[in-house]
Amino acid sequence: MALAAFVFAFVFGTLVEYVMHRWMHDRRVLGARHAEHHRVGTGQGVLGEFWDYTLPGVPVIAGLLLGAWWSARFRPLGLGFVAGDLAQMFFAAYAHQAQHERPELVFWMRLPVHYVHHHHKQWHHNFGISVDWWDRAFGTFKSVPWAPEKRGLALGARAFLRVRWW
Repeated sequence: MALAAFVFAFVFGTLVEYVMHRWMHDRRVLGARHAEHHRVGTGQGVLGEFWDYTLPGVPVIAGLLLGAWWSARFRPLGLGFVAGDLAQMFFAAYAHQAQHERPELVFWMRLPVHYVHHHHKQWHHNFGISVDWWDRAFGTFKSVPWAPEKRGLALGARAFLRVRWW
């Protein structure tokens, strides 16, 4: 039950990430701050991004932890969901920072969509940060040529730690 809740929370979190980023491109909703992010074109560091992603979810996380503490029957479900949610937010924070600094690290996508989103000024395409599933599912994926010399694990394990963390 905990593993199923973990996986559900992780996948659901990627959908929330996609929807929120798409809304940020609607100037009437969340556009002003996000427009500044596009103007500057950098991330806040992995931990800064993680904080921004986690803060709005604190009431939900707190409620799930309280429920897990209160009810032994639902404890695995609540703890699994919280762990999956936090894991997805950390993964998204890392993916966001990596795509701003070293998009060649993002080996789990054929095309690092967030990097392309910024680099090619795609205001209406490629809203995924950690995955491209939802862009493909909702028709917002837009491919461009991209072929780095080396990519992913070919860069060495240490390369994955060479991003700004704060």
